[in-house]
Amino acid sequence: MSRAPSIASTAPSRASTPSPNGPRPTACTKATVTKARVLIVGAGIGGIMLGALLERAGIEYHIFERAVKVKPLGSALSIGANVLPLFAQLSVLDDVMKAAKSFSFSTGYNDLREVTRTLDYSPAEEIGGFLPHIISRPILVDILMKLVPTSKISYSKKILSCRQNETEAPHVVIQCSDNSTYEGEILVGADGAYSGVRQNLYKQLKTDGVIPKSDLAELPFNSVCLVGQTEQLDPEVYTHLKDDHTWFETTVGEGNPYAWITFTTKFNTICWMVLRHLDEKSSRENESSFRNSEWGPEAAEAMCEEVKDFPVPRNNMVLGDLIAKTPKEYISKVMLEEKLFDTWYGGRMVLIGDGAVSAMQDAVCLANCLYELSENPTTEEISKVFANYQDERYPLAKTAYDTSHRLGSIVGS
Repeated sequence: MSRAPSIASTAPSRASTPSPNGPRPTACTKATVTKARVLIVGAGIGGIMLGALLERAGIEYHIFERAVKVKPLGSALSIGANVLPLFAQLSVLDDVMKAAKSFSFSTGYNDLREVTRTLDYSPAEEIGGFLPHIISRPILVDILMKLVPTSKISYSKKILSCRQNETEAPHVVIQCSDNSTYEGEILVGADGAYSGVRQNLYKQLKTDGVIPKSDLAELPFNSVCLVGQTEQLDPEVYTHLKDDHTWFETTVGEGNPYAWITFTTKFNTICWMVLRHLDEKSSRENESSFRNSEWGPEAAEAMCEEVKDFPVPRNNMVLGDLIAKTPKEYISKVMLEEKLFDTWYGGRMVLIGDGAVSAMQDAVCLANCLYELSENPTTEEISKVFANYQDERYPLAKTAYDTSHRLGSIVGS
């Protein structure tokens, strides 16, 4: 039975929140930091962010990732006042801003390349202190990975089972496909929509008869997403790359269930994304042929062929021109599921969200709750802070879900 590595030194005293350009802050502490060891399953953005926060708080943790290495696939992320202050507190805001490009408006088009709308985001700076920014997802992952010691991430650790033992020393145990086992006092599932932790937790709760039937239903596939990022392009040819703001441009197909988006980046690349909204019939068809929700280039080739003639606003281009400029390993396709679960925790096991920005926000809230634990918390105390975590995050998650569902309905109509 393996245990997560121990924290080697006591954390220094709490530091005040630094300015973005100030020195790296010391770890925050209180009189007694909890001794509960936290096992985090999943080294995606949410899992890595939680690890970074627990590292700062002086709470013992270890991250288990099923892949042989972190695969920072995907296109771009839009970030703003919802997470940028967090990067400041982690002393990586400068790194993020050097790699990001702001935008104060976005433009919508039809498939004749005619402008149909312009959305103004400039009030965001006055309200929250930041304009929204576009950053390449792989670059953001690289920045966040530097916040977690490599010794605290174990790769090729696919979780087969996890259980809770309510003995004299209550704990959780995970078993991996390589027959290794690990134990701790808290288990966090940050392993995506098809979370192995969620499946094991829900199985236990079903046996106990304390989980709603809606949480046991299959995940509905709402859309197919194809994403990529080009190689560095020549600004003399793609002249809009010279502008000091991101061109955030969305095209909605006429009479078809597609929408496609392009973003210019700080490094003269163009991130692109194609969404195909699924109705009930097409959802079933895609589900039967695409059960794996992993990001990867294998499933993307057919969809690239399908969308290659879609027009994009600039240079009289089509999507095929951008696809041709995109390395194959940077193209991926994934089925997107939309479901809001009502059960986020049980006993010593808890879940965080799947979307990048919402997962980071979940990680902040959960880290704050874990920081309030006593030195040797009981299962009852742990469940109480998990309840506080869900109470704080659930209304915001529901708002995000409802907004996404409405947008999907508009695109698919």
